[in-house]
Amino acid sequence: MKVLDLLVIGSGAGGLSAAVTAAHLGQTVLVVEKDPCFGGTTAWSGGWMWIPRNPLASEAGIQESIEKPLSYLKHELGAQFDEARARAFLNNGPRMVEFFRSKTALQFTDGNSIPDFHGRTPDASTGGRSLCAAPFDGRRLGRHIERLKPPLPETTLWGMGIASGAELKHFLNAMRSPTSFWQVTKLVLRHFRDVLVHRRGMRLVNGNALVAGLAASALEAGVEIRTGSPARRLLTEQGRVVGAVIGGPDGDVEIRARCGVVLACGGFPFDTERKKELLPHAPTGQEHWSAASRGNSGDGLRLGEAAGGVVARDLVQAAALAPVSLVPQADGSLAHFPHLIERGKPGLIAVTRAGRRFTNEADSYYDFMRNLLVVTPAGQPVQAWLVCDHRFIRRYGLGAAKPAPMPLGRMLKNGYLKRGHSLSELARACGIDAATLQQTVLRYNLQALKGRDDDFAKGETPYNRMQGDATVAHANPCMAPIERGPFYAVRVVPGSLGTFAGLQVNASAQVLDARGLPIAGLYAGGNDMNSLMGGHYPSGGITLGPAMTFGYIAAHHAAGVEITRNL
Repeated sequence: MKVLDLLVIGSGAGGLSAAVTAAHLGQTVLVVEKDPCFGGTTAWSGGWMWIPRNPLASEAGIQESIEKPLSYLKHELGAQFDEARARAFLNNGPRMVEFFRSKTALQFTDGNSIPDFHGRTPDASTGGRSLCAAPFDGRRLGRHIERLKPPLPETTLWGMGIASGAELKHFLNAMRSPTSFWQVTKLVLRHFRDVLVHRRGMRLVNGNALVAGLAASALEAGVEIRTGSPARRLLTEQGRVVGAVIGGPDGDVEIRARCGVVLACGGFPFDTERKKELLPHAPTGQEHWSAASRGNSGDGLRLGEAAGGVVARDLVQAAALAPVSLVPQADGSLAHFPHLIERGKPGLIAVTRAGRRFTNEADSYYDFMRNLLVVTPAGQPVQAWLVCDHRFIRRYGLGAAKPAPMPLGRMLKNGYLKRGHSLSELARACGIDAATLQQTVLRYNLQALKGRDDDFAKGETPYNRMQGDATVAHANPCMAPIERGPFYAVRVVPGSLGTFAGLQVNASAQVLDARGLPIAGLYAGGNDMNSLMGGHYPSGGITLGPAMTFGYIAAHHAAGVEITRNL
């Protein structure tokens, strides 16, 4: 038996945030992770966090009272708005960022130009509410780098992560700009050098940098991170959670936690039974293809329920929906590629099998998917096609098919990418109504030339315009004619970046029982915690921002320490 102060089950952002904070509060901490590598879905993510009023924004002169983001959330969430939790998040998010950047290895880059998703909602912001993990030198992890989950291969170039923002723009412009070509060349050469020396890239970005920064901070503060160690069951005494039984290569071991246990196992994106229950579009549990880590199979929710916790069932949507394409692999499996970037670029439309557009393609991945669910007739498979021409795919890529100079042959050969020399030929290859597709493209092209989308208002919000490409010679940065064959398409199906429905908690991240009372010694974080957003998706980073913040809050509450601005 091992005795310590805090036991954290799961090694994504929520769990590691709690672990690092607790260690700095003087607690002994153990993080257990059932997978061979730590990081969970966070390691595959973009690493963005929605933290209104964060220190980086304030230092850039972007000032706002708490009432502004609070109002935005109130308008966005409606009946799901929980003011106590919202205020806890908005008050402590900036403190969390200040703590990590002043006391730990984790540093941040600002997202001061990134707008909220819904620019027409009162008190939406055009920037200053987002930040991301700064690039991180993996060598700081030492031998533990071997246990860091690498980025999702389909989103990398030769295994090299590409940071969003300016760096991604350099990669997209590398064949058109000498400056961008030189920047990309330097990054690629550094990556290959790292692979030769260290067997993997050491310049970590996005979610990989977030996990690496958190893990390095945890290890340097004396936290043990134990991988290949699934949680079997929680231990309770007189209504209080006092630890857990943890598996491992040497068998099960009992871990006693004096201050509490944090459940942060990543939700239920690969729990078939829970998906059947909570996702109406997946009646067998198989019709949902999440881009989350496959180890996120609902362990935390089951552990919490066994201790008396309750999984929320009143959200407007139980998953963080996103369109996903299925990429055939050499071993016969399918990788799940989330379409987050290219949909807002000029020269792409999304159509149903009937050949009709159904949404503003430049809106958020969540809104895209919800609209597809609405227009799909009952009993029919939920699917759509992203359609573009040759000019588009060579400039921006399409899903897992990368832009020039990367070849398209493999994606054409394995059937992932469909191609036709004419629109009608492409339609036949995809099973789309050819006549309607041609009419849809003709109408779209006429609107693109005018620079106004009369059907779905594409390009009319700050978020849309950020997703577009202002460097192209068109009136609308999100629209360009689809006219230069051959034409291409990729099928997208229902997926998600994770799940929203989790254990009911209070503003201190304590798990609540069926009476709404806190279960002593039990906390939930990340996607094991019921989403603060109630199943809505008001801005990018609304998963990792609350995950980091409530991990920070949970650690303080478990230690019995009041949160102050400086530790």
